[in-house]
Formats: sequence, structure tokens, C-alpha cells
Amino acid sequence: MLNLQPNTKAPAFKGKDQNGNTISLADFKGKNIVLYFYPQDDTPTCTTQACNFRDNFDSLTEQDFVVIGVSPDEVAKHKKFETKHQLPFILIADPELSIIEKYGAWGEKSMYGKKYMGLLRTTFLIDTKGIIKHIITKPKAKTHTEEILSLWNS
Repeated sequence: MLNLQPNTKAPAFKGKDQNGNTISLADFKGKNIVLYFYPQDDTPTCTTQACNFRDNFDSLTEQDFVVIGVSPDEVAKHKKFETKHQLPFILIADPELSIIEKYGAWGEKSMYGKKYMGLLRTTFLIDTKGIIKHIITKPKAKTHTEEILSLWNS
């Protein structure tokens, strides 16, 4: 369940990207950030969402956005996902769920009437000062960039 709200400071984090580099929120001070949480590399909806970012990457960088994806997958799996789909952005591995839980993106889900714990697909738009400006709790994978830009520019 999300406990973060717009107009509050984004929680600091550190994690390993698809190249094994340590990435932190502080690395992007002065940039707008699309921080998106997704369940798993190379699954249909996650791939659609990532490819939407890839295909519209110029539109995001024109607005000074850095795109950072976070999932519970390991570094090596992120590297394969990045290479297979030519993704031009950062993917952070969070198998311990530390960043995911800090952002409230882990919670109860339900499929075919069965309840289970899992990643809640969520996107945070963070401004140049590290303030959460928007939280998208049910992003539309096929049109997510358009959704982000529309919210950001409204």
C-alpha cells in the first residue's frame, strides 16, 4: 500500500543497475525523474511498458527526465532485458525489495480470486529538487510516456 504522497520528499535509495554500477537517487539531483516499478523483466506488460519508454525516450529527455526502472529481478536478468529490447535507460535490481518497499510498491494483489503479495506497478514523477510531483498507481503500459507528459505538463 502506498504511503507516499505528492509534494513530499522522495525517499533516498541505492541499488545496482544492469551494468553492476551503484545508482542512487542523489546522482540525479537537478534532473526530473521517472521512477517506475514493474514486476518482472521480459513479461508481456512489463516489456510493453519498457518499450514505450524506449520508443518515446527523446520526448522524455527533452523534458529533462531520467528514466529508472526498478524490479525484483537480478542484475544479470536486467542486462539481458536491456540488450534484447535495446533499452536506453537505467534498470535497478532490487531482489531484497528494499527500494520497492520504501516506495510502497509491494502489496497484496489478486489473480483469479487468489490473493498474494507482489509488486504493484507504480510510477513516481520526481522533480529536480527530489520532490514527488505525481504518483501513477495504475499506469497504462502502451501509452505510459504520453500519460507522464500529460500529467507533468498540466
